[in-house]
Amino acid sequence: MSDSSQTIRKSPTKLTYDEYVLFPDDGKRHEIIDGRHYMNAAPNPRHQAVSRHIQFQLYEQIELTKLGEVINSPIDLQLSLWDVVQPDIVVVLASNRIITTTKIHGVPDLVIEILSPANRKHDLELKKQLYEQFSVPEYWIVDPENQTIKRYRLGENGTFSDPEVFTDSITFYSIPGGAIVDLKRVW
Repeated sequence: MSDSSQTIRKSPTKLTYDEYVLFPDDGKRHEIIDGRHYMNAAPNPRHQAVSRHIQFQLYEQIELTKLGEVINSPIDLQLSLWDVVQPDIVVVLASNRIITTTKIHGVPDLVIEILSPANRKHDLELKKQLYEQFSVPEYWIVDPENQTIKRYRLGENGTFSDPEVFTDSITFYSIPGGAIVDLKRVW
């Protein structure tokens, strides 16, 4: 599959969260970014395995120690009335009270997206710009094909730094002692 398999639905007006919740539960990932509807196929088994391996390591170090929650997709992350996405993994620290009974409403502490052939451009460009616009402190892009993770951190100027590329392990430093993900246990 190529990037062209992604569907963009155009509407004469910007879609909001109210319209988003009416999208069908059809096994596809529906998102709205700046009021535009984007749709991708469900992730493949390899994508889900990589997600599970990362989530498990973060879960052990963050959630089991009561420092926050590690949530995997599908979960609605509402950043604004016109921006609702479904990241692969979201970390919300205990002090960040943005989890509601139906969604995450606000800016999480870490967003992780896992690249698939159908979503590379979407995650590398559009969602990266979105997360930067809403000041997400840290964004990881996981590339199973190249067995790397790129980490973007929000700088004092409000933009993401140049990416750091990791091949052995990566640390989320926003908790005491950091949460380490051993990439040998991911691939």
